[in-house]
Parts: sequence; structure tokens; C-alpha cells
Amino acid sequence: MNKIDLLDQKIKESKLGGGDKRIESQHKKGKLTARERLHFLLDQGSFEEIGAMVMHRSTNFGLDKQKFLGDGVVTGYGTIGGRLVYVFSQDFTVLGGSLAESHAEKICKIMDLAMENGAPVIGLNDSGGARIQEGVVSLGGYADIFYRNTMASGVIPQLSAIMGPCAGGAVYSPALTDFILMVENTSYMFVTGPSVVKTVTNEDVTAEDLGGAMTHASKSGVTHFACENELEALDYLKKLMTYIPQNCEEKPPVVPYEFGRDETREELNNIVPDNPNQPYDIKDVIAGVLDLDSFLEVHKDYAENLVVGFGRLAGRSIGIVANQPAVLAGVLDVECSKKGARFVRFCDAFNIPLLVFEDVPGFLPGTDQEWNAIISNGAKLLYAFSEATVPRITVITRKAYGGAYDVMNSKHIGADMNYAWPGSEIAVMGAKGAAEIIFKKEIQAAENPAEKLKEKEAEYAEVIANPYNAAARGYIDEVIKPHQTREKLIKAFKMLENKVKTLPKKKHGNIPL
Repeated sequence: MNKIDLLDQKIKESKLGGGDKRIESQHKKGKLTARERLHFLLDQGSFEEIGAMVMHRSTNFGLDKQKFLGDGVVTGYGTIGGRLVYVFSQDFTVLGGSLAESHAEKICKIMDLAMENGAPVIGLNDSGGARIQEGVVSLGGYADIFYRNTMASGVIPQLSAIMGPCAGGAVYSPALTDFILMVENTSYMFVTGPSVVKTVTNEDVTAEDLGGAMTHASKSGVTHFACENELEALDYLKKLMTYIPQNCEEKPPVVPYEFGRDETREELNNIVPDNPNQPYDIKDVIAGVLDLDSFLEVHKDYAENLVVGFGRLAGRSIGIVANQPAVLAGVLDVECSKKGARFVRFCDAFNIPLLVFEDVPGFLPGTDQEWNAIISNGAKLLYAFSEATVPRITVITRKAYGGAYDVMNSKHIGADMNYAWPGSEIAVMGAKGAAEIIFKKEIQAAENPAEKLKEKEAEYAEVIANPYNAAARGYIDEVIKPHQTREKLIKAFKMLENKVKTLPKKKHGNIPL
């Protein structure tokens, strides 16, 4: 056989992975192969493979008779929308996609290249875990990856799509990345599987209930996107890329936009109800302010009392954080504070301006919240906003009560511009609660206490619970009509586009984790 024919044979062998039977088995599970996933993710013809001929070097427990070119992971680089990305895609058809020395070295190599060249890393995870036959070498391979995940954090975007099993130590690499996507019914993540759980705690639980996509999307918050199938997951990865920059030194992508058009949105005038206790959907406000169909919600099924996601305003990428009055009246609690803090820190790390819509009656009371550390968890959101140096704008649509007013990107913690709608209430607490405290004796002494309470409630609302006291102090830069919001925000973000702010010299802060 001549040299060219030998090369062709080896290339063909490497592309077959674990062979036709295992590929067929992968398809029967409703899963794509490692190479098919890269085909659908990357621009056509852009993928360049690195390490196709790599093989493991172990002879333990019969591994010398199970050698496959590529060693269970396809690595390389390509483009998405013309932008460079580095990728690795684990191949479950080769030794169950198990990670060992050579497999890990391939992943580390492309992570190093990504850091050196300032481009995102995307990992497509589908692995049975550490290759047991290689022992501590496998564990060392995981740790090498974890270390690089940590060093790359905040430098280049890191995205993880869980396309199959991801268990044990394998879960910590995705957990260290910026966004995790999972596929319903075919992917799962857990530190210990159902059989170990049964042995240790005597709980009967399926893999899907323990660590499936919807479990992590709604209960734990581990995953940011739960996708119906693999193609949807790959599509979400491509959408995410349109909002985020290549690295921490660059600004996010800008979509061409025609300026000079009418930016007023009359529909915004009719969203917030006259009754301050009546809920409404903050996503209607978000949709009314952003460019048409540009909102990409993150963590949609988790801690729904806070809405976070990416959008565009006059073609510019921005991050949105918004209280949701339709869920728990929009209060801040343990889960939504963590959700918001994580998102704010990502946006700040990658130069994505922040827009906050505020309608918050306070923090959720109760023993459950206090015992689960609402104090330190609420402080995470406060810390994240305070530390952020990107352009930051807040719009108070209705309520801004108590400490939650401070936390939700107030002027006092460094927001650049703060707007309020005319019906907004900025106060220590709601008018009813405040009247009950301030006028307690007067109400008790009245012939009709209920009537007196209503009277004093109205008095408090007129004197205190309005945006004009805050505006008089300069805490609110402008009280605006709802339909003006989009126009005001476009101009304000344009004004702030060259903002430069640096934090005090330090090694790093000590966020209340």
C-alpha cells in the first residue's frame, strides 16, 4: 500500500469512530454522532480537525486490543457565522466517550489554542465518564481540563452542550463554563447516579428525574437551556454566539440598524395595571422596548420571578435583568438572586451593557428563605451589580421597595442612568404597611379604623410613594412616559458606549459565595 492510500485509509478509519454498528446504536437512541453534531453546528466546510490520529497509550485490562483513532473525542476549530470557535465533541461510539489521558490532552490542546487566540470554546459532551482502566491518569485528565476552564473564565466565552450522559467528575467542567444546554430525554448530569443514590439514601429515582434536562432547568438551575432535541440545542448555541463577543477584550456583535425612525412604542402605556397589586407580564415590557423578536431568554424555567436574557436595542447586544410581577409578585429570593448575579457577572465580564426593569416589592419573607441564606444569596446580586463596570441603566416600571430597590441596580450602587415611569412607587415599603406603622395610634383611636387606614394609606402614597422624591434627590435621572422608554434607552446606551470605569486595585474581591 502506498503512502497516500495508507493516509486515506487512516482518515476513513478515524471518521468511522467506533464503527458502523455503534453509530447505528447511537442513532437508535435518537442521538447524532460526534461528527454529525459538528456538521450542524459549524459553518459549512469550516471545520478543521486537530488530533484525528491520536490514540491512547494504555495496555491495562485489554485496552491494548481496543485502540481507535481519535480516542473518543473529535477536536478542532471552525466558524459560526464567520467567527472563529474552538470545539470538542465527545464520541460515545468509542469506548463510551470515556475520558482518559490522550482524550483529555486533545481537549486541553484546543482550550490552550482558544485562550492564545481569543476565541470561544464549545464543548459537546457525551461521555460515560472517566476511563476506569486508566485509573488516576483519567482523573488527572479531568483536573487538567477543570484548571483550564477556571483560567479561561471571564477571558473567553465557554459553552457546554450536554448531548448524552455526563456523570461523576465529568459534570464539573460544564459547571465551570458560562452556559450549559441539555437535551430532554437523552442527556443527564449528576455527581452520583440512581443506583448509588438507592444504595446510600434508599431513594428510588430515574436518571431523568435525578439529573435530566427539565430537572436541572427548573429545580437546580444547573442548565440554562432545556432543548427538545439535539438540533434545537445546536441552534441555541448558534443564537447565543450572536450576542456575545469573541473574548473579554472585544465588544459584542452589532447588527446593522437604521436610525432616525420613530422609536416611540404606544403599547407600553397600557401594560402596567392601575391597581398596584395586579400582576402583569414583564416580558411584554421587554418585547415592547427591544428590537423585534430579539429577546433570547436564559434560565427560562428556573426562578421565574426574575427574567434574564439577551436582546438587541437598535442592533446593539445588551443583557436584560427584570423582576417578573406575574410570579411571586416579582420578589427577590434565594434562587433568583443567584440566577441574576451569575448573569450580571457574565455580561460584565464580556462587555455586554445591562438593562434592568424594576418592579420589586422586596425580598421574600419566611423561615425557608432565612435558613437557606437569603442574606448572603441576596448579597450576591448586590455584589454583582456593584462590581459591574459596563454601561448600566434601570427603568422602574412600578414598585421599588426597601432593600430590593437598592439591590436592583440603583443609582447608589453605580448605575449610570435611572428612569422611572410616572406611576412608580419608590419607598421603604408599600403604602398600606407604612401607614399601619406611622399612623398606628391614630388608626386605633379612630371611630372607623379601616376607613382611617385607607385615608392614611392614600396620604403616604401621595407624599412618599412616588418617583418625584427620588427625582428631586437625583436618584432618578428622569421620570418618563412609558411610550418614550425605547427612545430614551437607545440614546442613553449610545451616550454610554465609550464608558470607562475601573475597579480598585486588588487581587480579586471576596463575593459572598
